[in-house]
Amino acid sequence: MPTYQYACTECGHAFEEFQSFHDDALTECPACEGRLRKLFNAVGVVFKGSGFYRTDSRSASSSSDTAAATSTTSSTTTAAKPAVAASTASD
Repeated sequence: MPTYQYACTECGHAFEEFQSFHDDALTECPACEGRLRKLFNAVGVVFKGSGFYRTDSRSASSSSDTAAATSTTSSTTTAAKPAVAASTASD
């Protein structure tokens, strides 16, 4: 059963109440019989299990293929830069 938090608008009395989803919200303060309001808090979200990250759903071979392609591209780019610099320096 969910726990709901209430606070009295008149006396400030705050408390928690276990209620079913089908139960009506409380409206009367048990301390002073004043009007109650329901308090809402931020809910933390926790993702458990696999499949929440981009790399979780990929197989080991596809991630190593991607790493190999990235290193090949960077080495080609690095090799091209000195050649351009050398031709510019000789001109």
